[in-house]
Amino acid sequence: MLTAATLGMTCYGLYSLGTGLLDLLGPSRLELLANVALIVLGAMLVMAGLLVRVGLPGSLALALAALFGLQSLALHNAGHLYGQIAPEPQIARALFGAVLVALAYFGRSDDSP
Repeated sequence: MLTAATLGMTCYGLYSLGTGLLDLLGPSRLELLANVALIVLGAMLVMAGLLVRVGLPGSLALALAALFGLQSLALHNAGHLYGQIAPEPQIARALFGAVLVALAYFGRSDDSP
């Protein structure tokens, strides 16, 4: 379960990082700050996913902070890009983040002191 959580966080973080870079370097549809935040939060989630895998204390909180940041940024970007916020993609994104956190939480070893 922990490996699945790490892979999910890493893939989601790389997707966010890549999306922010493509929008920043290509025809920018979002503000500079939104793109930079997308890149930083994506990199933060990748790092948190790796730290969750090795079991560093506080890494799950870091991953949760990055997921919350990406969720709020998704709400902002949907309003700017589409002129409205459809609830279905936002709920799916939130459920995906909740599943990743649950996998990481329940997948950690409770044997260690």
